[in-house]
Amino acid sequence: TSSVRGFPFLHILTNTCRFLTSAATEEPEVIPDPAKQTDRVVKIAGISAGILVFILLLLVVILIVKKSKLAKKRKDAMGNTRQEMTHMVNAMDRSYADQSTLHAEDPLSITFMDQHNFSPRYENHSATAESSRLLDVPRYLCEGTESPYQTGQLHPAIRVADLLQHINLMKTSDSYGFKEEYESFFEGQSASWDVAKKDQNRAKNRYGNIIAYDHSRVILQPVEDDPSSDYINANYIDGYQRPSHYIATQGPVHETVYDFWRMIWQEQSACIVMVTNLVEVGRVKCYKYWPDDTEVYGDFKVTCVEMEPLAEYVVRTFTLERRGYNEIREVKQFHFTGWPDHGVPYHATGLLSFIRRVKFSNPPSAGPIVVHCSAGAGRTGCYIVIDIMLDMAEREGVVDIYNCVKALRSRRINMVQTEEQYIFIHDAILEACLCGETAIPVCEFKAAYFDMIRIDSQTNSSHLKDEFQTLNSVTPRLQAEDCSIACLPRNHDKNRFMDMLPPDRCLPFLITIDGESSNYINAALMDSYRQPAAFIVTQYPLPNTVKDFWRLVYDYGCTSIVMLNEVDLSQGCPQYWPEEGMLRYGPIQVECMSCSMDCDVINRIFRICNLTRPQEGYLMVQQFQYLGWASHREVPGSKRSFLKLILQVEKWQEECEEGEGRTIIHCLNGGGRSGMFCAIGIVVEMVKRQNVVDVFHAVKTLRNSKPNMVEAPEQYRFCYDVALEYLESS
Repeated sequence: TSSVRGFPFLHILTNTCRFLTSAATEEPEVIPDPAKQTDRVVKIAGISAGILVFILLLLVVILIVKKSKLAKKRKDAMGNTRQEMTHMVNAMDRSYADQSTLHAEDPLSITFMDQHNFSPRYENHSATAESSRLLDVPRYLCEGTESPYQTGQLHPAIRVADLLQHINLMKTSDSYGFKEEYESFFEGQSASWDVAKKDQNRAKNRYGNIIAYDHSRVILQPVEDDPSSDYINANYIDGYQRPSHYIATQGPVHETVYDFWRMIWQEQSACIVMVTNLVEVGRVKCYKYWPDDTEVYGDFKVTCVEMEPLAEYVVRTFTLERRGYNEIREVKQFHFTGWPDHGVPYHATGLLSFIRRVKFSNPPSAGPIVVHCSAGAGRTGCYIVIDIMLDMAEREGVVDIYNCVKALRSRRINMVQTEEQYIFIHDAILEACLCGETAIPVCEFKAAYFDMIRIDSQTNSSHLKDEFQTLNSVTPRLQAEDCSIACLPRNHDKNRFMDMLPPDRCLPFLITIDGESSNYINAALMDSYRQPAAFIVTQYPLPNTVKDFWRLVYDYGCTSIVMLNEVDLSQGCPQYWPEEGMLRYGPIQVECMSCSMDCDVINRIFRICNLTRPQEGYLMVQQFQYLGWASHREVPGSKRSFLKLILQVEKWQEECEEGEGRTIIHCLNGGGRSGMFCAIGIVVEMVKRQNVVDVFHAVKTLRNSKPNMVEAPEQYRFCYDVALEYLESS
């Protein structure tokens, strides 16, 4: 009885079973009529079946109730996630919370966006009301109350304000949502490619399974007496509101270099986007189709007039001439070098900056942007989808990633080749929407900065404070597994603070052997504006890591050491260099060659050599000990003196090792102070090269490697202050 308490239907079932059992086992006094016996059996069977049906229905009801409770819990969790997204984007989407948006009609639009009905009416905002955030642009009002994106679509467009919530839900259960969505794409050939399959065109295809569909292929003007010369492995791709805005193509092979330049000329393209390196993992991914100086390809003469190498990409400017034409055209190649050999970039920050640079550089009257990787499908698809979706988010406040990929695949086979790439596209667009466009032209910087620091009387905040909060919200959080090497027991005593560890992917492993000491040091490699891994940010050496510090200097060819805190034995900060003469630190011999002082900076020049490899000679290193930063202050006492330090280091670096030497920067924890030095150094280079100031991007790039770079709001503002000081002094 106790076992069925609380379950009345089980109690009824028990009594019924007892009745049936007693009825079945009771001896009859009279032998019943066979017909009556049959009726009785039928009745018993009917009663039993009815009871079983009742039980099954009751179980179904219980399951439905439980499922509704789970659904309610999930709905509550989604509500909490949405609140988080709303909090993160409120600075950039306050006016958008209660309305849908649409873009104006464009008679040229023939892309996948055509399935939606748009209203041409729009709301104007004054220039002073606009901020740099992606959503703070002129907004387009909806004709009706319902969003057209919610009707008739299996995969509706997502509002930017809901994108974080959507991505978080899709990533649950080991990204099952993304897996299911990506696998729903049609894989393989979806249209005819008869021309590409012709025998005379086979050698023009890098990969036999990634070739051009007939209906969207670029048809070249045939060369005389060669009818097959109209083929190139390339397809037109529609952009946002721009038909055939892109050409997706493979990385040229040796046989198609001339065809490639014919296409550039014929289509009047001004920008080439290259999203691969020439060789990756020992395999040739693309033939070098451009000259370092001048080269002739058939009747084309290509001359490289400028090359601008940056940390994650290279910009090359060519002049293009054709025999028989009295015309010289300029073509820019944007070569993204930061895509890893396997997988996708760890962060989208660099690629987003690259995409914006291309968008800004492409003339409005130019032909299609030519995009290629190796096959012209995976990375090429990623680039194009992100570019289209950024335009869509800016104009409409929604993104339609799924249908965009689907549309691209109808034009060229397998655009966006992996689930990992599909997820990366979402992460990249989310980062762009959260961070917005933060670059400020030099000519507008002073006025923009004063506007940013003005306190709003209603919110008691400022644009600058909001920007720093946004920076904190998009800064990656390191997990223990990200810092597994620093967390090894044998490395514990090499860390000054166990909550400020470098991630494994950024570690500079020591090469010079020093007895049984490990190859770990608490340091992180970071990009400057122009050079990958140009900075090494580290903590002030501990007494037991001084030898490791000098191994780091030698092994990584460091020509500058920037010291941003004081010698303090009470905090375990010893003097790690010889004041005069020569000292040996493990396998590294350090000799002080000179010492001088200039205002707030003590300059020491050391000559170091590796005693285990004396045949390698000496390395000259200058140490810059900065005295203008009191230990109790968040920022230096003088903007001018700190800027002078940065420019001194920059000048020395240009003079040493042909500018290829690295710079070690250290403070007590290898964080806030070191991050400020690196960030301002990046901004100064940015001003020189691009005439823009983007403090947000500089700090975000550094924090992608180490989250404690530029820790305090005062430090972040100081970066802006020094940028203004640099502009006014120069």
